[in-house]
Amino acid sequence: MEKQEFTITAYTENHVGLLHRITIIFTKRKINIESLTTSESETEGIHRFTIAVTETEELVQKVVKQIEKQVEVLKAGYYKKKEVVQQELALYKIPTDSLTNGLEVERIVREHNARFLTIEKDFVVIEKAGYRRETKALFDELEPYGINEFVRSGRIAVAREAFGLGKEVEKLLAGVS
Repeated sequence: MEKQEFTITAYTENHVGLLHRITIIFTKRKINIESLTTSESETEGIHRFTIAVTETEELVQKVVKQIEKQVEVLKAGYYKKKEVVQQELALYKIPTDSLTNGLEVERIVREHNARFLTIEKDFVVIEKAGYRRETKALFDELEPYGINEFVRSGRIAVAREAFGLGKEVEKLLAGVS
């Protein structure tokens, strides 16, 4: 089987140590986690893990089954690249004096559909949402002007179906099969 990009989603209770136990599942199988994001979900009191990996589907299926065996995990599943709408958020901190190079930085920011978050005496923070290749392209164009700091969030994603796993979680919590 050929490796491809997958987004694994797990709906969980929010308990100390769960993140560690989930990452151990990947470590034992020597799977690199490309990004991991946790947040509240659409269901009150339930958290959502979004994990990006590049692996074979067979191995991803096994990992998802192991994740679901964790007591605090209510539901887990995976999606192929075309089955999700995904984004990442990136922040770029550049020196304020780089803005004195004419309108070039402003043009770059506009062309990349990014925006200035703050302009301080010593630095400017720029925000860009998009796919990893888009945030990397902006990084590459800003690099000659100096980048003091750069950070990119993990992937956030929703299923390309009307209801993702969240609806199944709500049914589980309501005691409906």
